[in-house]
Amino acid sequence: MTCMCYSWCSMAKADVRRRHHGAPLADINVVPLVDVMLVLLVIFIVTAPLLTHVLKIDLPQASSNANTGGAVFIELTIAGDGRLFWNGEPVAWEALPQRFAAASSGQPQPELHLHADRHTPYEQVAQVMAVAAKAGLRRIGFISAPDGR
Repeated sequence: MTCMCYSWCSMAKADVRRRHHGAPLADINVVPLVDVMLVLLVIFIVTAPLLTHVLKIDLPQASSNANTGGAVFIELTIAGDGRLFWNGEPVAWEALPQRFAAASSGQPQPELHLHADRHTPYEQVAQVMAVAAKAGLRRIGFISAPDGR
């Protein structure tokens, strides 16, 4: 069989000879990689100025001081053995509903601050909160000592 194009046949034969001799054919085409990198570079160049846009707004300033002006509150302490103290004075469990009802009828309605000993069962704390909620107290807060003091 005769080839029409001598150069093509000689290239094909040389290619086959290279494969048989075990010479590796390692041609890396970096043109698509360069194209992708250039496109990414252009995208980053265009979007970088957009990311530095600053919107100036005037935010309100807050103070970290406690707001105690005119606040009415009840301090209820629950000791580890179950004793109750209303603003430092001992009180019986049975007297809580009447005291909470009397306190909730006043204006402004007081805030209940619960101090519970670390060894107080949660059930007692939950009972006090339930009695306060039934009496109409809406604002109940837990008071804790920092650093476990």
